[in-house]
Amino acid sequence: MDRPDLPDLPGSPARGALVSQLSREIVQLHARLYGRGPTKARSYLHGDYAVCILEEVFTTAERTLIVAGSGDHVGETRKKFQDAVKEEFISVVERITERTVRVFLSQVDVEANLALEFFIFAEPDAGKKTQASGEPTAA
Repeated sequence: MDRPDLPDLPGSPARGALVSQLSREIVQLHARLYGRGPTKARSYLHGDYAVCILEEVFTTAERTLIVAGSGDHVGETRKKFQDAVKEEFISVVERITERTVRVFLSQVDVEANLALEFFIFAEPDAGKKTQASGEPTAA
């Protein structure tokens, strides 16, 4: 990471707390939006991206549809819903990491009962306003 208070070292205590907070808040967001959260979550934070791997994500109704052969429908419905609420996911990640999210990708694997939330960060200076000459403006 580019924040001096959070060195880009996998084992640093500050980084561990940040990754734990990211997992916890993404799980809470899933629970609020879907009515239940995943039972397992792991997050990884790198200089260019953050990823959250969520397991056992489907509701009882979704699992029933999957067993009945409508897994494709469940996957499509999840994708459409994620598109509708993507700003909420982006907001959580930007607040926690203090980085601008350039791209958010969300994917579910119906057979594995797993969701992947992937956030690609903008370059650290990409969010700064610039003058017509390309020089940064005074803050």
